[in-house]
Amino acid sequence: MDEKPAARLLNEMLDLGINLLDTARSYGESERMIGRYLSHRRHEFVLSTKVGYSFQDKADWSFEATMGTVEESLKRLQTDYLDIVHLHSCEKWILESGESILALEKARDQGKILNIAYSGENEALEYAIDSNRFGCIQCSVNVFDQNNIDRYASTAHSKGMGVIAKRPLGNTVWRYESRPDGHGHAAYWDRMQQLDFGFADLSWGELALRFTAFTPGVGTLIAGTSRFEHLKENLKIIEKGPLDKEVYEKIRAEYRTHGQLWSGVI
Repeated sequence: MDEKPAARLLNEMLDLGINLLDTARSYGESERMIGRYLSHRRHEFVLSTKVGYSFQDKADWSFEATMGTVEESLKRLQTDYLDIVHLHSCEKWILESGESILALEKARDQGKILNIAYSGENEALEYAIDSNRFGCIQCSVNVFDQNNIDRYASTAHSKGMGVIAKRPLGNTVWRYESRPDGHGHAAYWDRMQQLDFGFADLSWGELALRFTAFTPGVGTLIAGTSRFEHLKENLKIIEKGPLDKEVYEKIRAEYRTHGQLWSGVI
């Protein structure tokens, strides 16, 4: 996005009462723009970012790279502390090696991080939850990606961990007339062809957002947009509350029939 519309969108987001903002060092100019245009309103929102890679000549996920990327995020975001910092979709063996986790724990002890977190899927996500060293997880939860609901989100929630649902709109694959390319899009498109939810009175967007937002164990969701009108539309949908129980259970049953072998999309 250009600077001016990005500045407007960020501030209008806060004006609407949204109080969680999620970014990452790999999301282009996102961190820098947030720092430039929202640092004066830092007390109004929870700030979440993701680190661990692409730092100078240091090996990704090393202690030095993880600490270095935390420091860079602090500077870019123009803040003294980060509410939530995720290790960004690294593999299980990286978590097992321990360096990156130790770095986040040190940064937390220094007051630079309030909560250390893991963003990812499948066996790495399971390891992060079982390690009892993270305060929060971020994983895919949507109508096309439900395995995390039973396997991980409920377990994390029962341990008192925060659960951030990513891709609540399932990459909006229903907008494509044919199978799309791109990360996650093709996988969700294929799943959509097999699932028959059959709710003609609900739009795909409403079905998806209300499903994810009110799934037990989910604390919040992140839905990206570059258009203010879409942001307002999403909020209006959320304000309708949970789906009817029978609708929700049909979505779950349909997925259990077809998707038991589907893994979480990273």
